Amino acid sequence: MQSDPMVVVYKKEKDETLSEMFRTEVVLNSLAPKWIKKFTLAYHFETVQTLLFRLYDVDTQYQNSREEMLKLDDQQFLGEATCALSEIVTKSTRTITLELKRKEGFAARSQPHHGKLIIHAEECLASKITTEIVFRCSSLESKDLFSKSDPFLVVSKIVEHGTPIPVSKTEVLKNNLNPIWKPLFLSVQQVGRQSTDNRVLKLQFQWQTQSDRVTLELSLSHDLLEKLLADITTHLLCVARKVQKSLADLEKLHLAGQGINLSLPTAAGQNKVLKSQLYVEKFTETVQHTFLEYLASGFELSFMVAIDFTASNGNPRLPDSLHYVDPSGRLNAYQRAIVELGEVLQFYDSDKRFPAWGFGARPIDSPVSHCFNLNGSSSYCEVDGIQGILTSYTSALFNVSLAGPTLFGPVINSAAMIASQSLAQGSRRYYVLLIITDGVITDLQETKDALVSASDLPLSILIVGVGGADFKEMEILDADRGDRLESSTGRLASRDIVQFVALRDVQHGEISVVQALLAELPSQFLTYMRIRNMKPGPP
Repeated sequence: MQSDPMVVVYKKEKDETLSEMFRTEVVLNSLAPKWIKKFTLAYHFETVQTLLFRLYDVDTQYQNSREEMLKLDDQQFLGEATCALSEIVTKSTRTITLELKRKEGFAARSQPHHGKLIIHAEECLASKITTEIVFRCSSLESKDLFSKSDPFLVVSKIVEHGTPIPVSKTEVLKNNLNPIWKPLFLSVQQVGRQSTDNRVLKLQFQWQTQSDRVTLELSLSHDLLEKLLADITTHLLCVARKVQKSLADLEKLHLAGQGINLSLPTAAGQNKVLKSQLYVEKFTETVQHTFLEYLASGFELSFMVAIDFTASNGNPRLPDSLHYVDPSGRLNAYQRAIVELGEVLQFYDSDKRFPAWGFGARPIDSPVSHCFNLNGSSSYCEVDGIQGILTSYTSALFNVSLAGPTLFGPVINSAAMIASQSLAQGSRRYYVLLIITDGVITDLQETKDALVSASDLPLSILIVGVGGADFKEMEILDADRGDRLESSTGRLASRDIVQFVALRDVQHGEISVVQALLAELPSQFLTYMRIRNMKPGPP
C-alpha cells in the first residue's frame, strides 16, 4: 500500500519542549518520496540545535488541504528521527541519513522497518557575505594629564535577556585623538542574519584615560549584513545620552564623507556637543570563505581540556569543595563546564579522542605536577569522548593530592606542542583548549609568553573561572579591552586566542557558559586561516 507522506520539522529545546518550524508538501502515492520545499534555519555555532523530524501519512480526505492547516492527530504517524544541526553541517556532503523510529504513544505499523530519512543542507549565499567596516573619529577630547586618549572598539551581539557577548574588536590606538581603526569584518554567521533573530548588534567605542572613560555604543540590526536598511536603527550612546540615526543615514555619512558630532551630558542635565566626530570611513560587502565551508572541506575542531587540581578547590570528599562529586548526580562546576562545552564541540571532532590534563596536584609517589595526564597514563593523554573526560576526572580526584600553585604555562605549552606537530604534518585540525580553574594564576608573564607563542598556531583557549576568586588577571589574558598580549621579549600576539568567562557571571540563566565562551571562536578560526592564507578545498 502506498503512502502520502509529509514531514514536520521541530526544534527541540533542552527541556524537551518542541516548537514546530516547518512542514513539507504532501507527496502522493510514494514509498520513496523526495520533497521539494525547503526551509531556512539560522546556524548558531555556540549552541546545540536539536531537530526532530516526524513523518506522517496524510489521510486521503485531507489531501486538498493546505499543509499548515492539517491536524496531525488525524494523520497516520509513520516514524520520527532526530539529530543536531551540527551533525549535518560537519558532513563533507552536508547530508545525513537517519533511521526512522516509532514514537511512544503511537501505534506501530505492521512492518518492523520504518524506513530512513535523508536530510541535506546547503549554505545560503547570504550567509557568505562579510561586511567590512572602517570607523574613524576626529578631535576626541583628552582628559589625561600626561598623554592622549587610547581609543578602541568592541563589537558584541546581544543574546537573550539583553546580554552582550563580544564577537570582534579593534586594536587600541595609543595616544590618538583622531583614530582610524583597522577594518572590522562581520559575517552573518557571527551575528545572525535576520531581524527576526531578536538579537541586536552593539558596537561599543571606548577611549581610555587615566581619570575617565568615555563610551559610545551603536546597536545595529543584523540586517546590516543584508542591506535591509528599512529595518535598521542605530543607537549612538555617549555615556548616558542616546541619539537615534538610521543606518541609511550612516551610509549617507560614508558616501558624503560627513561626520556626526558626539555629545556628553553635563552636570546640569544639558547636552554638551563635542568637537569630536564619528565617521564611517568604509562600508563594503564581499563574499568570503565561511566557517562552514572549511568544515565541509575536511577541517575539524579538536577539543582539549585542562583541570585545576590546586588545594584552593577544597577537599573533594567534602560537599563545600568545588571538586565534590555529588552522589545524586548533580554536576559540580568542573563537570558542568566539561559537559556543556563538550556537547557543542564533540560534533566537530571525528575521532572524539580528547587530550585531557590536570595541573597543580601531586600524583601518587610523584612531585607536584603542573601538567599530568588525566587518565593516569605516563605515555598518552587522550581519553574517549566526553564521558571519558568525566570518568578520568573523577578517578583522578582520588588518585592525586591537591597542591599548588596555579600555573597555566605548562598546559598551554602542551596544547601548543600538539597543535604545532599537527600543523607540521599538514593536518586540517584547529585545536580548542578548555582550562577550568578556581584561582589566581601565579605565572602571569610565563602564561603571556606561552599565549603569544601559541597565537601563531591553530589553537584557541577557553578559560572558565569557577568559585569566588578575583579573576582580573584572566581578563587581561582575554584582551577583550583591546590590548594585544605582549611577551617578556616585547613580541605582540599575532591575534587574540583567549576567551574567558567567570561561571558565576552566567549561572543565573541569562546566557549559557557555552554561548559566552564560544561566540568568538569562529572568528578566531577564520582570522587564523586568513593570516596563514589557508583556503577551504572542495568537499
